[in-house]
Amino acid sequence: MTTTQIPLAGGTAALIGLVALAVTVVDSGWLLLRHGTVMAHEGAHAAASALLFRKVSRIKLNMDASGATYHDPAGCLGSVVISFAGYIGPSLFGLASAKMIETGHILAVLWVALFLLVLLLFTVWMSFGMITVALAGGLVLVILRHTPLGAQIVTAYAVTWLLLLTGVRRIIEIGIRSQDGKDLARQTLIPRVIWFLLWLACTVTAVAAGGKWLVLRT
Repeated sequence: MTTTQIPLAGGTAALIGLVALAVTVVDSGWLLLRHGTVMAHEGAHAAASALLFRKVSRIKLNMDASGATYHDPAGCLGSVVISFAGYIGPSLFGLASAKMIETGHILAVLWVALFLLVLLLFTVWMSFGMITVALAGGLVLVILRHTPLGAQIVTAYAVTWLLLLTGVRRIIEIGIRSQDGKDLARQTLIPRVIWFLLWLACTVTAVAAGGKWLVLRT
């Protein structure tokens, strides 16, 4: 198998995006997808902590699709960066996936996702996330090992669209009332609504940019 794959036609990519949007908007679909979104959210907190050389002791993922990341103290500025990173996490992962697809590294999206899920699994002990992360990782592995190339490519597109779109829905659903927003307001004296608007602007921009890479490839 070659290391790169030919991206799908723009119309097909857009159709996958529309299906992903429908699943994201429908409440029954969202009840399942939000568990994936919280994985990306807490994973972004952990990644930001690691980039700031702060040790992450563990991540907790709950049955109600909430979560928490426990890390060493990061100081005022570091804490702001870590707190802000969570709600743009799904969008950032989605943008990275869209760029990989645009450059032909489509299957790498699934392999990277599997690698990150394995890393996450080591940190979610003693929480509901042990189940959800293991199931997500197992599903990705089955797709990579036991489905044809076409199905793997479609899955990579679907995962990318879902990361981009669920990032927006999560902000709309929880943003103003979020604990991260409360922490940021306390740390910076900037009202929670401002952080909500910043998150919303970032996630909507990510959908536009990622969608362009997926549908209107250069």
